[in-house]
Amino acid sequence: MNAYQSESGNSSTISSQLNLEADVLVIGGGPSATWAAWNAAAQGAKVILVDKGYCGTSGATAPSGTGVWYVPPDPQQREEAMASREALGGFLSERSWMERVLDRTYINLNKLSDWGYPFPVDDEGRPHRRSLQQAHDYMRLMRKKITKAGVKILDHSPALELLVDAAGAVAGARGICRQTGERWQVKSGAVVIATGGCAFLSKALGCNVLTGDGYLMAAEAGAEMSGMEFSNAYALSPAFSSVTKGAYYRWATFYYEDGTEIEGAGSQRGRSIIARTLLTQPVYARLDKATPEIEAMLRTIQHNFLLPFDRMGINPFTQLFPVTLRLEGTVRGTGGIRIVDYTCATTVPGLYAAGDAATRELICGGFTGGGSHNAAWATSSGYWAGEAAANYARQLGTKANQRSVRGLGETGVASEKGSSNSFIPSEVTKAVQAEVFPYDRNLFRTEKGLTQSLDRLHQLWKEVRNTETVPENQAVQAREATAMLATARWMYASALERKETRGMHKHLDYPEQDPNQYHRLLSGGLDRVWVKPQKLQTAVKERELVTL
Repeated sequence: MNAYQSESGNSSTISSQLNLEADVLVIGGGPSATWAAWNAAAQGAKVILVDKGYCGTSGATAPSGTGVWYVPPDPQQREEAMASREALGGFLSERSWMERVLDRTYINLNKLSDWGYPFPVDDEGRPHRRSLQQAHDYMRLMRKKITKAGVKILDHSPALELLVDAAGAVAGARGICRQTGERWQVKSGAVVIATGGCAFLSKALGCNVLTGDGYLMAAEAGAEMSGMEFSNAYALSPAFSSVTKGAYYRWATFYYEDGTEIEGAGSQRGRSIIARTLLTQPVYARLDKATPEIEAMLRTIQHNFLLPFDRMGINPFTQLFPVTLRLEGTVRGTGGIRIVDYTCATTVPGLYAAGDAATRELICGGFTGGGSHNAAWATSSGYWAGEAAANYARQLGTKANQRSVRGLGETGVASEKGSSNSFIPSEVTKAVQAEVFPYDRNLFRTEKGLTQSLDRLHQLWKEVRNTETVPENQAVQAREATAMLATARWMYASALERKETRGMHKHLDYPEQDPNQYHRLLSGGLDRVWVKPQKLQTAVKERELVTL
């Protein structure tokens, strides 16, 4: 078949299509995707990676500096590292997974150093590997490594739907080349979804390609979500900027518009006070707790934090500036696609998940933040998913790409013809944002608020499902809007089910942590959303009860 010919051969009615085959298809372009692609190729697999943006520059990591959960293999240090976050996450993490991630992250970051990543060194010349502040160098290096390993990269080529065989096993994906409008199809033995989380186009730094696409595609194949109630992470940002680097704000004081200090407000403890104040009036900050020495140090790291201030002619160390809280959803939350074993497999044969696209409850429970555990999870889960996907494809052998396949995309799938009954993606997006952005709906949750929002989201889903396909030139936007809508419904359905406060899930009607709700919440479904509890190991629960 001509690589640029439609499958039907009728180019007058169906767009030209690039048809490719691989052992492993990786969907995404951030750290988890590139680690998956690299390790799949290292196993001898033929790998194709498709990215919505340009692999190495798109996503939340590339424009940011980030810490990493990198701990030397010292028993005491490891114990302290694991114990330090268990209570914060509501005791939903698992020690076995935490230990595996610490081991793999240690190995992978040492490997990064061998590959040439410029880790900083201390005064005695020892490398400091708990930081990937030069994240652009990190991702540039990862792109270089996967290219050298033989991975074929399709940039600016978002996936729109998964392919499955007659038995329901995932067998590839279809998408579109944004720069040419050409459709692509990749048949593969296995697929790794590493598309990141969902930040609902909130303009948070690097997050506007993170719209839950992988969640939607996985759910259409029958995969389950886990921990979607832990999805209300908000990050501090200047009101005039997308930069969401919270570390600088530990030297900030927060003020009302009249210059009066807001008592109790803070970047870590006290963020809820900022959110409550923002419900009725502006909030201002100034980095006035920084000494001259600290200011000099801060000006040498994470340059993109200060860049917006320089452009505005503001000195954030001496002048007040307005701040806001931008929703980062599951990017800094912990919910995502449920993985069922150490290979990062989902409940669907042939489908694996990694990074922010996969649930991070296994190492974080119900709370996380930027960098640190997230960065460690990305490199580790990507590594495992890539290896497992390659092994799965190897077992299928040559028959893998001889399978008859069909696409799974239904809601929001584009057509060349379009229809007068098509939905408008931008309007659906605005309607979803109206339910998930407000602090008094998503951050400060109540039974009434969640129910009202969920009812509106369910109705919106019915309206989208009952419209015909959208025009071809809105294919990506339509699937993004649909994915954000589906994600919001799983979020709020799970939040409504968890009638307690645990991790980042704050329920004002149930302000205490309830020992009887010591479980994870699985969710899924499209036309009909479902939520059910999943029991955890007794040994972990006993540790929780002792700690409490």
